[in-house]
Amino acid sequence: MKKDKDNLKGLAEELTALGLKKGADEIEVSILRGYEFNAEVRMQEIENLVEAGSKTLSIKIIKDKKTAYASSEDFSREILDKLIASCLQRAELGNPDEFAGLPERKSAPGEMDIPALKLYDPEIVKLPADRKIKLALETERIGLADSRITNSHGASCGTTEAQTILVNSRGFSCEYAVTSCYLGLGLQAGTTDAKVEDYWYCSQRHFQDLEPPEQIAQKTIARTVRQLGAKKIETQNVPVVFEPEMSAGLLGFLFTCVSGMSIYQKASFLADKLGEPIGNELITVIDDGLMPGKLGSRPFDSEGVPAQITTVIDRGVLRNYLCNTYAARKLNLKSTGNCSGTGVGTQNFYMQAGKNSPVEIIKSVEKGLLLIRTIGHGLNPVTGDISRGAYGMWIEKGEIAYPVTEITISGNLGKMLNEIEMVGNDLEFRTAVSGPTIKFQELTIGGT
Repeated sequence: MKKDKDNLKGLAEELTALGLKKGADEIEVSILRGYEFNAEVRMQEIENLVEAGSKTLSIKIIKDKKTAYASSEDFSREILDKLIASCLQRAELGNPDEFAGLPERKSAPGEMDIPALKLYDPEIVKLPADRKIKLALETERIGLADSRITNSHGASCGTTEAQTILVNSRGFSCEYAVTSCYLGLGLQAGTTDAKVEDYWYCSQRHFQDLEPPEQIAQKTIARTVRQLGAKKIETQNVPVVFEPEMSAGLLGFLFTCVSGMSIYQKASFLADKLGEPIGNELITVIDDGLMPGKLGSRPFDSEGVPAQITTVIDRGVLRNYLCNTYAARKLNLKSTGNCSGTGVGTQNFYMQAGKNSPVEIIKSVEKGLLLIRTIGHGLNPVTGDISRGAYGMWIEKGEIAYPVTEITISGNLGKMLNEIEMVGNDLEFRTAVSGPTIKFQELTIGGT
């Protein structure tokens, strides 16, 4: 990203000094500057074009262990001076919290090798708008050319650039820039009484890593038409295989359960379980913010704590909760560099790949379900219970037999972690939360 003529980092440093001068015990100033472009097309017509830039400055002030926040999109110095004054006033009206405060400084900004993370691609910045529009149109055109496809939910192509600047009164002052690009398609097949739909997309930090239109379209077609001719099944308990996209969703639920905020609020069934086995030896889950070029990577979190690699579950044993500074203090732990805004977020949160191919996993199932999509809510972190609407492919004697519809899938995450039977070797980092194919011993499939 081009250097800002207004020297935003210098502005953040000046405001930090001003906040201390006016009476703050601690102050943090963050600036997020971004630019996005998104083209959405449907039936080969442009439906929506978005091209926008934004710039937001946020302040956190701590006074006598009382915390207040303020933000502005107006960067005029008069407004920002008033913002600090009003933030101080509101801090004085708050309630003290012994756990409030900025993190201890762990490293100097110069010690971070930001370029090594490969978060920024100048090629994305150079991409002309018409190229992005053509990518979306071409992806949809290929999808619609298949005779089995009856409708399109549209294709989209987008890019983003973002610059993050963080300065605080503990001597932290650093900035970094990221890029990302996106290409996706949604399709529909079938007659009026038996329509099916699905989608596929690819999102990457670097344009050269983006899947081409042909690949996106063919994957979307295959995922859609495999659901044609779906049947209903009776309610039963059977082995269930999660596709990687479904594994990622389950891991997202697991993240909620190991978030330090959920733990100190006693809103997770994994509270007070550190050091205990919570799954079998096939499961190892890691949160890694230092993987070059990945969507969840970053040099430091929203508080300036350096990104790190944290083993959350090690061969079934719960080793760490993921914490920001506040949650860590509440739990008498250390921050894992997972602050996101005022909460806790993932970096690259994933389950380690296993030894079995997806084909081998399917072949191991005498009778069961390949889970391909879920709908609705029904995730309870307090108990670990799961109950969601679902779509899948029925497996008989190790082969995909037919698609199934109008089912629900139910289970408990605590039990499921102990009943993992096989883990796939097909881990791909498509999002910040990723998982391979996973086979579970038994779940309840609700049908007719």
